[in-house]
Formats: sequence, C-alpha cells, structure tokens
Amino acid sequence: MTTIDMNSWVCPLPLRTHPAIVMGHGGGGKLSAELVEHLFLPAFQNDALASLGDSSILNMGGTRLAMSTDSFVVQPLFFPGGNIGELAVNGTVNDIAMSGATPLYLTCGFILEEGMPLDQLGVIVTSMGAAAEAAGVQLVTGDTKVVDKGHGDGVYINTSGIGIIPHDMDIAPHKAQAGDVIIVSGTIGDHGMAIMSVREGLEFDSEIVSDTAPLNHLIATMMAASSNIRVLRDPTRGGVASSLNELAQASQVGIVLDERKLPVQPAVKSACEFLGMDPIFVANEGKLIAIVDPEDAEKVLAAMQAHPLGKHAAIIGRTVAQHPGILVARTGIGGTRVIAMQIGSQLPRIC
Repeated sequence: MTTIDMNSWVCPLPLRTHPAIVMGHGGGGKLSAELVEHLFLPAFQNDALASLGDSSILNMGGTRLAMSTDSFVVQPLFFPGGNIGELAVNGTVNDIAMSGATPLYLTCGFILEEGMPLDQLGVIVTSMGAAAEAAGVQLVTGDTKVVDKGHGDGVYINTSGIGIIPHDMDIAPHKAQAGDVIIVSGTIGDHGMAIMSVREGLEFDSEIVSDTAPLNHLIATMMAASSNIRVLRDPTRGGVASSLNELAQASQVGIVLDERKLPVQPAVKSACEFLGMDPIFVANEGKLIAIVDPEDAEKVLAAMQAHPLGKHAAIIGRTVAQHPGILVARTGIGGTRVIAMQIGSQLPRIC
C-alpha cells in the first residue's frame, strides 16, 4: 500500500484534523471546499477545472461546451415529490444550465446493490426517462455495476452531461459586480426538509414536497428578458448561504442579504424550527440564484414570476463593495450578522 505524505499537500492543515473522510466532506460546506482545494485541485490542476463553477467551460474549435458530472446517494430513494432517478437527471441538467448553456446529452452510471427489487429500479429508470424528456435532453450512454448485498443502499447513480453555450453568453461565478441585485427563484429549503420529514417521520399540516425540477427552461425565459445576467447558481448542498458565500469569494464582492425577504414555506419553516435548522443552509434541487445588473433586475424578476418554476421568485439582497468575500444578513429586528459557510452539513445524503 502506498503511503501518502500529507506534508507534501498544498496547505494541508485543514485536512490534518480529519485523517479519514467524514460525512462533512460531502456536505457542501468548508470541509468539502478544503478537500477540493487542497487535495483534488493540486492533483488534477487545469484551467477548465480551476473556475469551480457548476460546470466546466470547454472551448472546442470555437464552440463553447458546458460539461458537468454528479453522483447521487440520497436516502431514502423515494421521497415526497420525486426519487433518486429524476433527481439525478435534474441535478446535472441544472448544473449545465447555470452557465447559460442549453443541456443536450447525459450519461448515467448505476451502482446497484444485490437484492435491489427490480420493480423499484423500474420506477426509478422510468422516472429518469420522463425527467430527461421534460428537460429536453437525451440519455445517450451508461454503465451498470452490482455490489454485494449490504454495500450499496439499493442504488447509487452518477450522471454526466454536456451542453452548448451561446456565443454571446458570459455567465460565471466571478462576474458579479458591486451594486448587482440578487434574486432567488422560489421558496428555499423544500428538498432538504422533504427528505428529513421522511427520515424523521415528521408530519405537518401540509406535506413538504421536494422541489426537484429542471431549470433550463426557466433560465431560457430569463435570458430572453435580459442579457445582463451575470451569475447563476443552483443552491443545492449547503443551501443559499453556502452558494452566496462561494459567489462572494469568487467575485470578491460583499453580499448583503435581507432575511425578511427570503421566501420560505410555512411547513418548511416549522420543520426547520423543530429540528433546530436554518432554512438558508438547507438544500434545494429546483431553485436558482441569479445575480443581475440592477437596471434589469425588475425585468428579470417579472419574467421569472411569469414562469411556473419562478412564480415565488423574490429579490433577496445586493452585492456591495464593502467586506469583499463576506456574506452578511439584515435580520428581522434590524440588526446584521455574518453568515459564514458551515463546516459540514446539516443534512447528509440529501442528493
């Protein structure tokens, strides 16, 4: 067995506190970021990877392609509003769309556990086909592996995808400028709380349903309304707070969030209060954050609200020149607080 010299790693200190992988490394917070920055980036370094967007941008003979990959290990496999199959399709479609690309083709890899009921797998695969059709993409190649019973939680799915970026499109995490307006496309925390309500056996006055959905058609509507959309991000693991922290750091702007304007469903708010969680850190699978030129913000907002997936869209904050790289929030009582990225995750294995 090869011995790894951790002292040769780039800035190894954050990883030394965890000599083995912990659940927090997959949670989209500081531990995830440190794993990528100090281990994976130095090993795989190249210009396409360095941008750390939802997808990588590849220039192929004058045609710009967006490419992304994602793996899905959600438990339970079936949850209110969806299942692991359609989640896998929508997740990769959305990652590609966040660069302004038109998603075209997906691959899928299945890690199946021995004993997985074929009727359950049939439902998952059928839902993947329906999700691909709804998004306007094709699943063109794939792979299947089987692992021993007790080693796979039923099924894990990997999806990769590719799309084409229009020549005049320039959307990227580092494009935000001071004074821009921040818009969220709808209520936050729905997916994470849908998963938790099943795991914990919680019941509320109204069922909490996952928001899993393909966002490429909503983005097309937004881009038709304005060419001044600077940044798009889908706030999945780590929620809105983690995504805004990442964008503040990428663009080196400060972000001021108005907590009173965050759209949260009453049942989601109640679930978060009961479990001691903050909806701003809870994962979403069918929402996006847009950072837009202030002159076009109302126009983009109106276009989003006219679309079924953006009817609850709201302006939630602005970018500022002060405190670059830092997210702060104005609270309901008029104060302010710094919202730092969490170390790990409130909710492991939600996607």
